[in-house]
Amino acid sequence: MTKVGIIGGSGLYAIGGLQHPEDVMILYTPFGPPSDHFVSGRLGETEVVFLSRHGRGHHINPSEINYRANIFEMKRLGVGAIISVSACGSMKEEIKPLDFVVPNQFIDRTNKARESSFFTGGIVAHVSMADPVSPEVASVLADCCKELGVTVHSKGTYLNMEGPQFSTRAESHLYRSWGVDIIGMTNMVEAKLAREAEIAYASLCAVTDYDCWHPGHDAVTLEMIIDNLNKNVATSSEILKLAIPRIGKIEHFAAHEALRHAIITDPARISEQKKKELKIIIGKYIQ
Repeated sequence: MTKVGIIGGSGLYAIGGLQHPEDVMILYTPFGPPSDHFVSGRLGETEVVFLSRHGRGHHINPSEINYRANIFEMKRLGVGAIISVSACGSMKEEIKPLDFVVPNQFIDRTNKARESSFFTGGIVAHVSMADPVSPEVASVLADCCKELGVTVHSKGTYLNMEGPQFSTRAESHLYRSWGVDIIGMTNMVEAKLAREAEIAYASLCAVTDYDCWHPGHDAVTLEMIIDNLNKNVATSSEILKLAIPRIGKIEHFAAHEALRHAIITDPARISEQKKKELKIIIGKYIQ
């Protein structure tokens, strides 16, 4: 069985129905502290590890999340597949509030110092990001949405902006001209790091509203957005309950071989400290 990790975004600070939940307190990784305690438990026969991306109480902004610590610890805890649950804005008329999107592509528009690789300080690896999403996980998520009667767009491009501010109207129109489908602030770095850690990764993105390109955007109130957010969280929970056991039964993920030819540094040039630091990631290739 594959252990499944869940990264909860805005509004999703716990996972319902988890059997025998246990707090796993991690105060330190080689990359610093993660966003919060991890919660481990079971959903049926599947082992699950949950993490609140922004911390319980939502106190970490998207630019300040320690993505490396979050993904590193998922790997250390034995997670083989991650479902990233995220709120997002729509960039297309046909992708409506309360719809769900399972993106298959990302565009990175972050501009601050978000650490997006484990391979620094004396070791270099180049993983392929041509197809950044696990097709195995994405397919299950889309199928579960359809079975539950949830409107889902089973592919699309997620533009990862910096934040925490939202787009200007000019930016929003520019991104639309690129053909992107949704916009958010977190998933690109997670996808990069998950690939380096050989963890299958896919996003379950819940649309709260249209981005500011939309003529009706100014009529949207915070109360309406929060209401949509809460509805999406409830729907996400139902999707996860259906999807997690199915993902847990998948025996092979292409992402689990992502590093096989990616590490290009001569092993003799990698320090013992770096080998020790990255052992859970590179240990099957470099001793």
